[in-house]
Order: sequence, then structure tokens, then C-alpha cells
Amino acid sequence: MVHLPSVGLAVAAASGLLQTVTAAPQASTDSTSTASTTSFLGGLFDFLDVANLTVTHHNGKLYGCKCSPGQLCWPQQWKWNQLNTTVGGNLKLHIPPAASCYNTFTGPLGTVNTYDAAACADVHANWEDEMWTVEKPGAALWTYFTNETCRPTLNPTDSCTLGYYGVYVISATTRNHIKAGIDFARRNNIRLVIRNTGHDFIGRSTGAGSLIINTHSFQDVNWISSYAGPGSYSGPAVTIAAGVQGRSILEQGHAQVPPKVIVTGECPTVGVAGGFIQGGGHGPWTTLKGLSADNVLAFEAITASGHFVTANEAQNSDLFWALKGGGPSAFAVILSVTMKTFDDVSSAGATFYVNNTHIGFDNDAYWNATSIFHKWSNHFVDNGLYVYYELFPFTLRAQPFVAIGKTVAELNAIVAPMLAELTANGIPYEWNPKSFPTFFDLYVDLFEAEAAGGSALTGGWLFDHNDVATNNDGIIEAFKTVFSPRPDIFSFIVGHLFNPGYGAPVSNSATHPSWRNATDFVITVLPVPLGASKAVKADLQNVLTNTIDQALRDASGSGATYVNEADPYQPNWQGHFWGSEYPRLKQIRKKWDPLGVFYSIATPGTEDWEVIQDTRLCKKL
Repeated sequence: MVHLPSVGLAVAAASGLLQTVTAAPQASTDSTSTASTTSFLGGLFDFLDVANLTVTHHNGKLYGCKCSPGQLCWPQQWKWNQLNTTVGGNLKLHIPPAASCYNTFTGPLGTVNTYDAAACADVHANWEDEMWTVEKPGAALWTYFTNETCRPTLNPTDSCTLGYYGVYVISATTRNHIKAGIDFARRNNIRLVIRNTGHDFIGRSTGAGSLIINTHSFQDVNWISSYAGPGSYSGPAVTIAAGVQGRSILEQGHAQVPPKVIVTGECPTVGVAGGFIQGGGHGPWTTLKGLSADNVLAFEAITASGHFVTANEAQNSDLFWALKGGGPSAFAVILSVTMKTFDDVSSAGATFYVNNTHIGFDNDAYWNATSIFHKWSNHFVDNGLYVYYELFPFTLRAQPFVAIGKTVAELNAIVAPMLAELTANGIPYEWNPKSFPTFFDLYVDLFEAEAAGGSALTGGWLFDHNDVATNNDGIIEAFKTVFSPRPDIFSFIVGHLFNPGYGAPVSNSATHPSWRNATDFVITVLPVPLGASKAVKADLQNVLTNTIDQALRDASGSGATYVNEADPYQPNWQGHFWGSEYPRLKQIRKKWDPLGVFYSIATPGTEDWEVIQDTRLCKKL
């Protein structure tokens, strides 16, 4: 990262440092006349200081756009310097982490000499390491939506550019730093990106021309023996700051007496309090205790107008409800969340495999095994289990089966009918159950780290109890389409068997009602070749939306998919993400962020917003 000097960014070009903003590319002549003249008065909802959108014509349509580097509306350097002072010197020019492998990095504000052999070696060694990427101020764990313009290279003369990353990043260390960033973006018409860990499949943690606010330094945790806030709940709870990740909170919970757990994700790097909960949040405890959002008691947050608020059942109750699954970066920036905790308990887990060491390359045997496994998925979740599985050609891999509060004998008894059916059909398998003194011990032993740095498109769909009970064969046929949507394309599946309705039959969150009858949420992953042209990317997006995920939709009556792990370009994303809850969410968005200070794709109230000319975030007028 390049730290901003106290006065401007102008330095000698011979040293490879940045030119001043006034020396940036030719300023656009887009009009800066207002695209909205509505006034919003009073306290929390005072938006009188909001900057106007810039009016732009594109393909015969009229848009109001966020300001981009090189335009006359882009803040002059003294404004950025002033912001840097306000945030304690924590504003930095954002340079992609692999830039150290290149002689130079060229961004929208100029060119910088970046080659550093030691730093480049570190990049190559850690590119797929999630925690390494999380610690970078603005990096994305999965890189497709950055436009892949600065990946690790062995040729330092290659080109490294910013792609679709943000221009500046605030590594916030106080809540006033976050407020300063929100205020600056609002007052200067700058696209704003909120980034905690960068654990994001669909591009919501990055954005061209943006100011990034990184919340990952917020690591406070406060364990509460008896919650005394509004509502009927008075049991144990924990307040978690915005930057705390799943593995960290489980480790800290394990150290409590007695050990405590919360509903967090299966992946250790997921931040709990941000986009995870705002998408609903599912994980190993979801079958027993509901979605993560179902277990929220209160939020501390900052609004689009720059106000600090508490949101719970009694205060700002509409915002409280919307933040529980209503969409990330849509209503406010979460500073902390208070959640219910639960006593950790002894548990059983297992791994289950059917692969080519068992069946060779017998396609019929593979799909028969997959069908039998999936046929019993209602039975698994109806007995309180959670299962994480993967489907690749000739590989069915479930790691793990999770039976919280159960013994190995009880887990074996639940799974016995499936294993018996596999045996009756002559299908070999591997089943490895194991007991653990706590769920945390199971989590550490059986859940695996994911790899960062990949380039792929992500889709997905929810199959409910009725889908599995009445159309399991149709689901398996859809899985076959996922594997081979076209002769030249391959994709794969990551599945999650859980049912929030088992332990939380009545929703108190903004999540889709279909989750209360869930069985299997599958993620479809379509790899994208590095260096793919725009035409290839458009073709692959079309295949994901209209072939791969369409096959899943056609095999299901649930009408639902998961906000954070699905195709944001699918038709009727509003209904598929939130169902009947969507109209209320859209109204709440109009109240708390009427002018679009916040933005992330396919979230309530963003129907009229789109990215034009590859990099400009604009609203249709």
C-alpha cells in the first residue's frame, strides 16, 4: 500500500509515484446537475448534504452516476488529504496485493513502481490462503469480480492495473473513521464499498471507482451471562464487533466456562457481524437453532446519514428487522451485533465418500449413489443433522456429517438406512464416524479451510422438503446439467443439508419464508478461464443463469435461494432472495437510505442501479 503524504500526492514521475488528481485522465464533461431534488429533513433522515449524481447519457438512456476518477466532480486532493487527517492517517491508495510482482502498477490516479522480490514471493506462497487475503485492506478472496487485472506473475514487465477494485481504502480503527468515510462518500457522490473480510462470492466487497471502508480491525467481544435488553429473551449472549470471524468467536467461546457457541458459518474466515448476518447466515448449528439472523438481539450501526444508532426490538425496530437477513450493505454499516449463545455439547461427526476408488469410472453407479444420498436428506435434517458435501465427477464427498448433542451410535442409526440402500445396490462407500467432547472439537477436526484466489461465477438454489420428497429424480437430473451444461463447460456443486425450521419454525428475521422448510442449499461453481474476454465472460454468465441454475429452478418449487451465495443476475432475484418479505424491505430501504449512499448488487431498492461502461455505477432516471 502507498501511504498518502500530508500534502497531496504529487511526486516525481521519475520515482514512479503518483501524479496529482488534477493530472489524472481527461476530465469527463458529464453534467453535474442534480439527478434528484428531493429533500430529506430531520435527524436520522437528514440528507441535505448529499451530493448530486452526475447526469450521463448511455445507449440512449439517461442516468445519474456516482463520480469516477478523472471527472471534474472527483474530489480535489485537499479533500482526500482532509479525510486522511480525519481518519488518523488510515486512508491509503488501494493497490492490489499482487502488484509487488510487477515493475509498475497503473491506477486511475497514475503509476507507481511496485516490484519487490520478497513481497512477490510472499504473494506466490500465500495467494490461496484465505487468512492472508483477509488481512489485506481491500482484497477479494475470490477474484472474478475484480476483473483479474493484477494476479501473481513471474514476468514483472506484465501489466498490473486496478481493475474493478476501489481507488482508496480506509482501514478504520474507530467508529468515527467509519462515519467519516460514509459522510465523505455521501457529500462527494463517491461509490462506497464496505469490506470486512472480503469473503464474498458475488462482487459485493469490491467496486470500481469506490472508497472502501475496511471494518476488520473491530475485534471486541463481550460475553453476557444474562441479556437484559428489550424482548423476552434473558439468557446468555455475546456482543461481537464487526471484524470478528467465525473461527475466532468459536475459539473464544470454547474458552468460556461452560463453553459457548453461536450460529456462525462453516468457513472459519467468515465475519459474523457484517454481510453474513445481513444475508441470513447459515452454518452447522442452523438446523438446531435457526439462521444466524434468527438469533440476533441487537445491533449497533451507522446509517447512510452518518448517525450512530441502536437497533433492537424497541429501538429502530424496522431497521433491526431489515438488518437480520435483508441484504448486505443495504441499510446501515454494522458496528456490532449481540446474539444468543448456547452451551457447547458433546457431538458426533463423520466423513462419507463415494469416489473412483470405490466405483471406478462407472457413471451409472456414481449417479445412483448420489441419488440415494440425496434421497435421505430430508431424513437427515429431520433428525437434527447438518451435512456439508461436494459433488465432482465420480466423487461424492460429505465432510462432515454433524450430529450436535448426539453420540456416534445415534449418528450411525440415523445414517443406517442410507448405507443399507447403498449396500443393497452394490455401491461401495467409506463411512468414518467419530465422537467429540464438544462441537468446537468437531469443528476444528472435520471442517476444512477453503482456498482463496480462484476465478469463478457462483450460482445456487434451495431445495425444500417437498422437492426432495416428490422430485428427487428431477433434482439429480438437474445436478447432471450442472456438471455438463454444454460439452465445452464444466461446473460443480457444493451442498449444505440443513433446515432452520427444525429448531426455529417461526422466523423473526427478514429471510425468505421458504427457509423454514429447507433441506438442501446447493452452490453451483462455474470456473472462468484466466484472461477470458468480455464475450467469453458474457457467455459463461448466460450459461450460469439460463442453463445451470435454470435446471435447478425447474426441479424445485421452493422459489428461493441464498442472498450471499447465488447468481445476482438471475431473473426475479427480489422474489428468490426474500419472497414475500421483499416489499417491506424495499420500503425500509427508502426510509433509511433513500438516495443510494450504500450499494451492493441485487439488494433491496437497487433495481434502477447498474454498472455502465464497465466501471460506472449509475441509476436509471
